[in-house]
Amino acid sequence: MFRPERILPVTLVALALGCQSEESTRESAGPGGQEAGGEAAFSFEEVVPGIFHARGTGSMSVGSHGAIVVNDDELLLVDSHISPAAARAILIQAEAMTGKPVGYVVNTHFHFDHAHGNQIYPDDVHVIGHEVTRERLMDGGSLGRSYQSFVGTLPDQIARLEAELESTAAGETREEVASRLAFLRQYWEEQQDLVPTGPNTTLSERLTLFRGDREIQLLFFGRGHTGGDVVVFLPQERVLISGDLFVPGLPYMGDGYLAEWIETLEDLKSLDFEWVLPGHGNPFNGKVRIDWLQAYMRDLSDQARALYDQGLAFEEAAQRIDMTAHAEHYPQITGPGVPSVVVQRIWDLLDGNDVS
Repeated sequence: MFRPERILPVTLVALALGCQSEESTRESAGPGGQEAGGEAAFSFEEVVPGIFHARGTGSMSVGSHGAIVVNDDELLLVDSHISPAAARAILIQAEAMTGKPVGYVVNTHFHFDHAHGNQIYPDDVHVIGHEVTRERLMDGGSLGRSYQSFVGTLPDQIARLEAELESTAAGETREEVASRLAFLRQYWEEQQDLVPTGPNTTLSERLTLFRGDREIQLLFFGRGHTGGDVVVFLPQERVLISGDLFVPGLPYMGDGYLAEWIETLEDLKSLDFEWVLPGHGNPFNGKVRIDWLQAYMRDLSDQARALYDQGLAFEEAAQRIDMTAHAEHYPQITGPGVPSVVVQRIWDLLDGNDVS
């Protein structure tokens, strides 16, 4: 799977089935947030009036989907994406589209594809996240196992593509290899100036913003996809901006808390929402997918615990776990086996090691 918000030849979702000044920030991405080739980095879909889902076009690596909430005097952006360059691009595009400045940025969680653009924002922009999100960004957690699984392999991927390009004859295939190589080189170059930066405003359970007639609730229901997942809920518009806590498919579980995640999703049902704007995938309606995900997680947890109790290594257990009973809701399931990183995470927690 190679989504428009691609970060590498695989995304976080696919695997799981995943300070500059204000003036220099605005200038460095080019007019309209476009890359050198002239294509805008993001496309915006207005789901309800004044609330947009932001998705990558594929012109640069942006990592995750985000959202824009247009208030009377300023914008609130949800997530800062995979790099300072991606954050600059959406900042410029959003301000150009609306004619309003960005005043708030919400980090839904600490993962690199959602929060590694924080460093571009000046002190007068409120970057808001959970206390755990700030802690993990400041202590190197966003550069941990998940980051290394994707970004740490970039030099090897680039070297393989360079060799492939040399041995590929001119034609459509060579152009495709050259395009993939340029994409990865660009993303790797963008990583060289990265300084993981935590939010400058934190919450432990909830924080509510009142911007004109709009109420914006930032809510933490408990651990799930990470230790500090925040959702953005707009009660009047009945819109939930969910990050990776709740997505239309199977989320990345490599840093998750499976048992607690099930309970957190149960609490999420208490909100009266019609639309969900996820961190990966397209906007969707309704709550039935929560039931699907909870059923999947309970089955996964039960099977994993049984194999753990038998003393199996996580690699072997990952091959044995059979989730095909859930293929109706998750068609990417075509046979037994789950990603080993998911089972490794379960083993870590069962061993009492909360690592990431």
